[in-house]
Amino acid sequence: MSTDRDPYAAARASAAVLAERTGRARHEVLVVLGSGWGPAAEALGEPAVELAMTDLPGFHAPVAEGHAGTVASVLVGGVPTLVYAGRTHLYEGHGPVPVVHGMRVAAAAGVRAAVLTNANGSLRDDWQVGQAVLVADHLNLTGVSPLVGPRFVDLTDAWSARLRGLARAFAPALDEGVYAMLRGPHYETWAEAEWLRRVGGDMLGMSTVLEAVAARELGIELLGLSTVTAIEGQPSGIDPAEVVAVAERTAKRLGPLIAGVIQRL
Repeated sequence: MSTDRDPYAAARASAAVLAERTGRARHEVLVVLGSGWGPAAEALGEPAVELAMTDLPGFHAPVAEGHAGTVASVLVGGVPTLVYAGRTHLYEGHGPVPVVHGMRVAAAAGVRAAVLTNANGSLRDDWQVGQAVLVADHLNLTGVSPLVGPRFVDLTDAWSARLRGLARAFAPALDEGVYAMLRGPHYETWAEAEWLRRVGGDMLGMSTVLEAVAARELGIELLGLSTVTAIEGQPSGIDPAEVVAVAERTAKRLGPLIAGVIQRL
């Protein structure tokens, strides 16, 4: 089957180009920097190689604010690490395959653990704007899956308790919750947010979950870090620019935590 029809073959082809461009046959860890998380990269070290995502086959240039659209190869405490500064979102209209292409490329490049970051709107009144929380579980409310056919992937423990434990070794006060992914790009109504709170959601966003599904199919262990950038149901509403600004302030503080977890893997 050609790579045009087989997304796994397309990912392997892209991983081969990645290996050629970075001069490194394998990477062990992936970090995906979501909205506003770019400053966290400073703590990971100087990239050995950095290139535009669009230099690799199958990647789209991110369109969301706060997504630089680069791929970097970094040695984090001696651990070969891929850093994606940005991601493709489902609301961009390309379908689920491009959303998870980067994850499949990482798996083909040897990655077996990933740190996925994002920004969220909190459904909990005991969380504060600027607070970072761990993703313990998720709700896929997009109506789609990146998997096609009889690929029966067990998501019972999609988000690694082991990796959450490593994160708490650096930040013991980290809380955790359930991340609900909506398709977007519009933000939810008050009634929708209230319904999601009642069915078990702690935070809302428009990314990460489809990547997590693809990762677990390929045996990648997951750590999720999410920044509270808005409190749902507030009269002031949600300002997209403020979402990014809040995440940027938090990301700089959490970069060393990500680096520490990678070195302990």
